[in-house]
Amino acid sequence: MKKETIVEIIAYVFVILFLYTGIGKLMEYDVAKEQIGLSPLLEPIAQEVVIILPVLEIVTALLLFFPKTKKYGLKASLALMLAFTGYVIYILGYNDQLPCTCGGVLEKMSWPQHLIFNGVMIVMSLAGIILSRLPSRNSDSHRGIIANG
Repeated sequence: MKKETIVEIIAYVFVILFLYTGIGKLMEYDVAKEQIGLSPLLEPIAQEVVIILPVLEIVTALLLFFPKTKKYGLKASLALMLAFTGYVIYILGYNDQLPCTCGGVLEKMSWPQHLIFNGVMIVMSLAGIILSRLPSRNSDSHRGIIANG
């Protein structure tokens, strides 16, 4: 499979994930605000987080959707997943009975399952970043090596 195809698949997985969770939080605004407010870490800024987080998720999805901004979207995906993972680690150390504001299927995961899921997503985002930096097989430099080799 070509690296470009792998990067596309990774990008679209994140597009689906972030649109799903971002739109879900906006559609269930009151529930998301209540759930975020239960977290002692986020309670003081719950009002801001309930707006900023879904906007960041949707903007990240949009960055991933367009070829010119895909690399920025992959980096934003990594940043979001690292932040989410830090939060999951905090929850596991504080109170793993708190609800998740992910929505839908993701909301059904336990906090340890979230940690594993986030780890996989971090690896995927890193793979996408690394693969998007590699020269493509059709690049001039690669053809020059073959022609001169």
